[in-house]
Amino acid sequence: MVPMSPEEFEDAVSAALDSVPPALMAMLDNVAFFVEDEPPPEEPADLLGIYEGVPLTERDFGWGSGALPDRITLFQGPLTRMCADRDELEDEITITVVHEIAHHFGIDDDRLHELGWG
Repeated sequence: MVPMSPEEFEDAVSAALDSVPPALMAMLDNVAFFVEDEPPPEEPADLLGIYEGVPLTERDFGWGSGALPDRITLFQGPLTRMCADRDELEDEITITVVHEIAHHFGIDDDRLHELGWG
């Protein structure tokens, strides 16, 4: 486990978001990022992150008027418990951010694994 304060963890998530190419970030549509301590009880305890929303590939022409933002949430507890050191944790945060952004673009877990992001 890697000890990290909530503020340090949020800074690491911000750094991960800053590492995503600007052109890709500009393509995100109505997405908000969050950090939570742990996944909700109905989810696996080792869940690192989750995308909740309607992927771009499933939106139709009239989608979005008045829609709440899609959510990407990273879970600090599972991420800090799975990593051996701070460098590994920062890398895993970046991987998780990219993984969840990919879901927003309609890329499923199987394809992410094929691409090396699973």
